[in-house]
Amino acid sequence: MTGTTLLLSLDLTGTLAFALNGAITGVRAARLDIIGMLALGMVTALGGGIVRDILIGALPPATFSDWRYLTVAAAGALVAFFLSKHLRRYALAIELADAAGLSLFCVTGASKALEHGLGPAQAVILGAITAVGGGTVRDVLVGRVPAVLTSGLYAIPALAGATIAVVSMRTGDYGVPAALGAALACFLIRVLGIRYDLNAPKAREVRNPK
Repeated sequence: MTGTTLLLSLDLTGTLAFALNGAITGVRAARLDIIGMLALGMVTALGGGIVRDILIGALPPATFSDWRYLTVAAAGALVAFFLSKHLRRYALAIELADAAGLSLFCVTGASKALEHGLGPAQAVILGAITAVGGGTVRDVLVGRVPAVLTSGLYAIPALAGATIAVVSMRTGDYGVPAALGAALACFLIRVLGIRYDLNAPKAREVRNPK
């Protein structure tokens, strides 16, 4: 599998995962109708990739130059609509879809950044931005504090996955196993955070003196 094919495959898979997550979140958090679910699913799926492409100068963004992105995002949201009665009962499944999208996008974001000439540190940051971008917009639209600001193990797994992808590309070992390994590392860290309610250290609350 060539690098371009690998990147596209991971990108479209992540798009599908985030579309499912975004649409079902719309039902659970705001009881949206089919149009609302479609819009929220597509924004969640495509938001991070659009930000990524704009920042690296890949214009127009892949979302608007490749019909497959819009098609996959819309299909995922529609699947979520028709199966919402069953899917919304399973909160864990929705969390796993979010973790899958996060994991795949951190890899594709970092990989595409390197391909466009960015340095390793910038590529890691852009990978994380790609991963959390769509979910952040999703949370804002449904009136929630974005997960990236409240969950310590949301941005951290994305940074870890992006770092592994960048290191493997810089050492010439990047391919299907390395890409999947980077995504799996992000996914496992995120799932552990969900399972055990893990968070990064927080600042101590400052109390006003009486």
